Amino acid sequence: MRGQSLVGRVGVVVTAVRGGDRPGEIRIVVQGVPHHYLAYAAEPVPSGTHVLVVHFRGARQVDVEPWSPMPGDHTTTG
Repeated sequence: MRGQSLVGRVGVVVTAVRGGDRPGEIRIVVQGVPHHYLAYAAEPVPSGTHVLVVHFRGARQVDVEPWSPMPGDHTTTG
């Protein structure tokens, strides 16, 4: 998956993002295929939280923000 196409996608935190320069891991499902990325956020984000990718750092690393999906939003399932 191309890096810039990640921006604006919604994923789920798999391993808690600890905040600042301490990453966690997120999963983004695209066309039924899960992709995993190291994720950074300004503040800690617990496992299971939906997040929005706001910046692609390269080398499978992204910046994220907590996100509340709308009812019926299927962005995390493909």
